[in-house]
Amino acid sequence: MPSERRVLRCAVYTRKSSEHGLEQDFNSLDAQREAGEAYIKSQSHEGWKLIRAPYADGGLSGATMERPALQRLLADIAARLIDVVVVYKVDRLTRSLADFTAHSPQDRTAKDLH
Repeated sequence: MPSERRVLRCAVYTRKSSEHGLEQDFNSLDAQREAGEAYIKSQSHEGWKLIRAPYADGGLSGATMERPALQRLLADIAARLIDVVVVYKVDRLTRSLADFTAHSPQDRTAKDLH
């Protein structure tokens, strides 16, 4: 009998510090999201599945944890709706990983794509 693979629900978090360029049809947030989705797809053999909910903070600094999409992401992690967080680079998530780990469950994973 084949073993069942655990499904890992994956969210992509994107952030851009400035608002410059966000008005473009395809901007930095879109490129980060696209890269994250591609990475999740490449891990589908490991049971990774994309959560379509957007977690994007445009024009907000990584120096603060007070970002609307980040707060929704943390709430969804706490509610156990997300198993893996994928970011293009760790600094998109936070400038201080200590801040992030202080606000998130320890059994969760953040993946850095660079």
